[in-house]
Amino acid sequence: MREMRRLNRQIDSEEEVIEILKQSDYGILATVDSNGQPYGVPVNYVYANGVIYFHCALEGHKLDNIRENNKISFTVVGSDRILSEKFTTLYSSVIVFGKAEEVVDDHEKEEALKLVIQRFSPDFLEEGLVYIQKAKHKTGVVKLTIDHMTGKRN
Repeated sequence: MREMRRLNRQIDSEEEVIEILKQSDYGILATVDSNGQPYGVPVNYVYANGVIYFHCALEGHKLDNIRENNKISFTVVGSDRILSEKFTTLYSSVIVFGKAEEVVDDHEKEEALKLVIQRFSPDFLEEGLVYIQKAKHKTGVVKLTIDHMTGKRN
């Protein structure tokens, strides 16, 4: 693990880092393909029980990359405000380093999809649960297991 260059901006509180993860609506998943080409894609996600879940199609670029090399980086920007007159930006961000895996267990997959519905469509929970039952066999779920993460702010 590489040490952060600007240690004076590091968020030392794991609780604060987790809070940024819980509050952000999307993050950028970074993977690498078999030719070494980086690929970053924004995904909606949910942080729960110490892992990150997101849903996706059953096939595609990110899944091909994960199947080839499951090491990932996941970046979330919690807040940002440009201070033009000071030539700087106020921000908070988190970078997660870890491994991605497709969720194959039906129970875990349903629970992850419920968490997504609770997070992004809380007023439509009942309809969301029906939707999960109809779509779960054609929906992929990926779990990001966190090896370590860093938070930074200015």
